[in-house]
Amino acid sequence: MSQTHSSPDVVIIGAGVVGAACAYYAARSGLSVAVVDRGPVAGGTTGAGEGNLLVSDKEAGPELDLALLSTGLWRELAAVLPPEAEYEAKGGLVVAPDESTLKALRVFADGQRASGVLSTEIGPDALRELEPHLAPGLAGGFHYPQDAQVQPAQAAARLLAASGAALHLGEEVTEILLTDGTVRGVRTPRRTLHAPAVVNAAGTWAGQVAALAGTTLPVLPRRGFVLVTEPLPRVVRHKVYAADYIADVASGSAALQSSAVVEGTPAGPVLIGATRERVGFDRGLSTEALRRLAAQAAALFPVLAGVRVLRTYHGFRPYLPDHLPAIGPDPRVPGLLHACGHEGAGIGLAPATGLLIAATLAASTPPLNPTPFHPNRFADAPAP
Repeated sequence: MSQTHSSPDVVIIGAGVVGAACAYYAARSGLSVAVVDRGPVAGGTTGAGEGNLLVSDKEAGPELDLALLSTGLWRELAAVLPPEAEYEAKGGLVVAPDESTLKALRVFADGQRASGVLSTEIGPDALRELEPHLAPGLAGGFHYPQDAQVQPAQAAARLLAASGAALHLGEEVTEILLTDGTVRGVRTPRRTLHAPAVVNAAGTWAGQVAALAGTTLPVLPRRGFVLVTEPLPRVVRHKVYAADYIADVASGSAALQSSAVVEGTPAGPVLIGATRERVGFDRGLSTEALRRLAAQAAALFPVLAGVRVLRTYHGFRPYLPDHLPAIGPDPRVPGLLHACGHEGAGIGLAPATGLLIAATLAASTPPLNPTPFHPNRFADAPAP
C-alpha cells in the first residue's frame, strides 16, 4: 500500500556514492533529504568500482578541476568518516614502456601542472624503489601523490549515514510527479514523497529516470571487469597503471579496451582492472576481457603471474558522449537536477558533484564554474 510521508526539501534518486555525496552536502546546507533506490546502498556502479580517486588520468580542463576539488574534499571527509571507508592517500604511478610513451606522459603532466596537479618524473632505476616488484626494462614514469583510494561501498554507506537522510531502499521510482511541467516529488510502489526538487543520481540508469520526467539524457552503459587475487603481502604499494590507460579513459570506442591498473588493498587482495566496452546491459562473462587483464597485470608485475585469482566482478559505467558528467538543473523540467554520467570517475568526483548540487539547491555560490557540466548541453540529444 502506498504511504504519503512528510515532504523533504529534496529527493535524491540513487544510493550510490554520487547520490550519497549529494545527500551529505545538501544536508550540510540545512536541507531535509530523502534518498530512494530500487536496490541496496551502492548496488550499482559504486559497488562494482575499485574506489579510484584519480587526478593522474585527467587532462587539463573541467573534469580535472572537478577532480582536484574532490581530492581536497575527500581528505576532509577522511577525517570525519569512520575508518571502514578505507581512505588511502597512496599516490599513483603511471609507467611507460618506451621513450616515446614517456615523452607523451611528460607533455601530459606539463599540461596538468598549471591546474594544480603535483607530479614527479621517475627514472627507470627509481621506479623499482617505489615499486620493487615492477617488471624490468620500463623507460620510466610519473608519480602522482594526490591520487588516493577508498572502499567505495563503505564510503557511500558512511556518507549516507552522516547525512541523516531518510533512506528508502528496495523501492523503484515509478513516477516523477509533475504539475504544469514542474517537479513536485516522486512515487514508488510503497510511498509518495512530495518535494520541490528531485536529483537524478541514478548512474547508468539516469536516462530512464530522466524519461520519467519527460526529458532526455544520453547516458549509456560501458561495461568493465575487475580481477581480485588471493590475499598477499603488500606487493603493490601505489595505484599503478600503464600509460595507455589514459587513452582508454578518453576514448569513445565501443570495442573492448583493456589496460592494466594494479593496486593493493588494506585487506591483502590485489585489484586488477580495467576494461571498457559498450555492450548494453549484457552481464555475460567475457573471458577475453579477463585474459587480457591477467596478461597485462603479469607484464607489469611478474610476481602476479603465479598468483590465484579468487573472483571477478563487473559493472556498468555511466557514459556520456563528451566524457563529462551532467551536474545541475535541467532547464526543461524545473525542479529536476542531474548528477550522473561520471563514467569510471564517479567515486573520485562524488564530493565535488555533491557540493555543486547543494549549491544549486541552496542558491549559494558554486565552488567552481558549473557551466561545462550543465545538462542543457544535451537538450537536443535523442533518448538512448
